[in-house]
Amino acid sequence: MNPLIKSLALAAVAAATGLPVVAAETQESRCYEMRTYHAAPGKFNDLHARFRNHTVKLFEKHGMVNLGYWVPMDEKDGAADTLIYVLAYPSREAREKSWKGFMSDPDWQAAYKASEVNGRLVAKIETQFLQATDYSPPIKPVVTGEPRVFELRTYTASPGNLGHLNARFRDHTVKLFEKHGIANVAYWTPAPKESGADDTLVYILSHKSREAAAASFGTFRTDPAWLAARKQSEEKAGGSLTTQGGVKSVFMTATDYSPLR
Repeated sequence: MNPLIKSLALAAVAAATGLPVVAAETQESRCYEMRTYHAAPGKFNDLHARFRNHTVKLFEKHGMVNLGYWVPMDEKDGAADTLIYVLAYPSREAREKSWKGFMSDPDWQAAYKASEVNGRLVAKIETQFLQATDYSPPIKPVVTGEPRVFELRTYTASPGNLGHLNARFRDHTVKLFEKHGIANVAYWTPAPKESGADDTLVYILSHKSREAAAASFGTFRTDPAWLAARKQSEEKAGGSLTTQGGVKSVFMTATDYSPLR
């Protein structure tokens, strides 16, 4: 599409929906990938070293945007062996081209071979393709300079209620999080045809600390505005917007090589 026509179209969408142009553009074109690596026994530090010294720079070389790299804080979530990170690409097609170039890069092949002389570093890889919601803030690397923890939250909507769940976040939850000192980092749903595309919301928040998170959620959950929004949305949907046990939370810390920290 002609850049001028595209800009005018995005502006029209923003005017009609009340959404910022940045969110509209992100929603239209950007592809996100959340990757979870489970390190082989005793290899977690070596895996970090490979990312720190080689992988992150080579991703950039091949047109991938490094957004954030995190390690879970709790043992039950994989604190001893799990790395979670998010990359962004202009499109799914661009993603395939970038990975092809990365995997065939002699620098990567040399780094990979050298790092695995004494055995494989990764036991398992999970990947999920995502698209930003229309209410997500601009998703970009930000270094605040202040200590903070991140929280990865995954919601499974009750049957047919992902739209109602997104509406509640769009119209109420995101603003109320900010009111109570919770920073909105990114909101996604799985890309079309991906597992969970019809019922899953994935988002990341940041807090000053675990204690601050508990305090913020405590005041959020008792806020009359939240209680009213929740009641109204559930009455409209005919029940809870999430399945039983459908809210998952993982607290994380950013790695020293994460662009977002």
